[in-house]
Amino acid sequence: MKQIKRKEIVRAGTTVEQMVRAVADMIVTGALLPGEKLDEITLASRFEVSRTPVREALRELGAMGLVGREPNRSAVVTNVSGAYLHSMFEAMAELEAICARLSAERMTVDERRTLELEHRASARLVRAGAEEDYATYNVEFHNQLYRGAHNDHIFELVTQTRARLAPFRRAQFRLPGRLAKSFDEHDIIVTAIMRADAQAARQAAYSHVANVSDASVVFAEHR
Repeated sequence: MKQIKRKEIVRAGTTVEQMVRAVADMIVTGALLPGEKLDEITLASRFEVSRTPVREALRELGAMGLVGREPNRSAVVTNVSGAYLHSMFEAMAELEAICARLSAERMTVDERRTLELEHRASARLVRAGAEEDYATYNVEFHNQLYRGAHNDHIFELVTQTRARLAPFRRAQFRLPGRLAKSFDEHDIIVTAIMRADAQAARQAAYSHVANVSDASVVFAEHR
């Protein structure tokens, strides 16, 4: 296993969620390559936690398709092919398009106002080049679309799919100019929803996720 720089590791108080994010990001960006072993004892030592949260983190990484494990063997980083990643993003694009269309039809006045105000506020993150903060905001932006659809079953499907793609969606913001492009794509979605234009919102959301897919596949192809 490659030596992991200490500054990249989340230390005291590490939660399973933080550990999953840290390891997933290292896998997506190539700091950990397909076939490398993820030993429980080594990970527990590096993250300064017990083996119990490490096991839970590895289970979640397995559910995301980033880690594989055979009985009585160490977990291993898997190879996520560009084709498989594209298939997941294709499904995500369809689901997000549905959410945006329904949001344009069903969002309350308060929900629309909050969506627009928070979108406008995110411009300062783009200007500052604040990748991490924008990535956090981006999750909430999409959550607003999922909730705005007011359909519990669709919400469950889209959040499950998003969870598997989360590391790749975060990685896109490492690409030059991607923050500004993401903001512009969000702007088209927000404008359509504010106008209650369901079809425009659907198309804008689909195109947005398609662009995210193109950006994210770059990382899968270079792992």
